[in-house]
Amino acid sequence: MIYPVVAYGDPVLRKVAKDIPQDYPKLKEIIENMWETMYGASGVGLAAPQVGMPLRLFVIDATPFADDEELTEEERNQLTGFKKVFINAQIEEENGDEWAFNEGCLSIPNVREDVFRPEEVTISYLDENFNKHTETYTGLAARVIQHEYDHIEGILFTDKLSSLKKRLIKGKLANISKGKVRVDYRMRFPELKGRR
Repeated sequence: MIYPVVAYGDPVLRKVAKDIPQDYPKLKEIIENMWETMYGASGVGLAAPQVGMPLRLFVIDATPFADDEELTEEERNQLTGFKKVFINAQIEEENGDEWAFNEGCLSIPNVREDVFRPEEVTISYLDENFNKHTETYTGLAARVIQHEYDHIEGILFTDKLSSLKKRLIKGKLANISKGKVRVDYRMRFPELKGRR
C-alpha cells in the first residue's frame, strides 16, 4: 500500500521519533509499504515521520546514485545495491570535511538546495530482523543516511540552510504546506482537509 507523503508544515515532521520495540504491530507490513511509497515517489530514502508515523525507522535504496559518472569506483561500489532498513538508528560519529550537495526531500517537493554535511558517518542500527549493526559510510551513502536520520530527529534539510536561503524559499514552503504544489505522488498537506 502506498502511503501519502506528509508535506512540510505537518507537526509530525518536527517530532523526535520513538524507538520501536521488536513486537511492534505490523512492522514488516509498514516497512513494505514504505518501500512501495518511496519507489512510487522516485525517492532514494524515506523516514517513517514522512508517512505520518513518529517512529525511529527509515529505508534507503541509494542504488540510483551508483550511475553517477563523477563518482570514484569505491563510491560506486558502496552505492551499488545499497538497500537497507534502519530501525532505532543512532549516529555514533560524524567525521571529515563538510561538503555541499544539492538535496531535495519528498516532503518538500520542488525545493532543492546545497547542504553541507560531514563526509563520513558511523551509525548503529537494527535491521528488519532486529540484528544490530554498526557501520561507517562515506560520501553519498553517508549523506543519504544523515538526511534520513535527521527526519527521525525532527530536522529537515531546510533547517541547515543560511538565513538568506531560508528567507528566499519561505514562500515556496508556505505554498507546500497549503497544497499549492504539483507532485506526481500522493501527499497529505497540513493546511488542507483531506488528501491529494
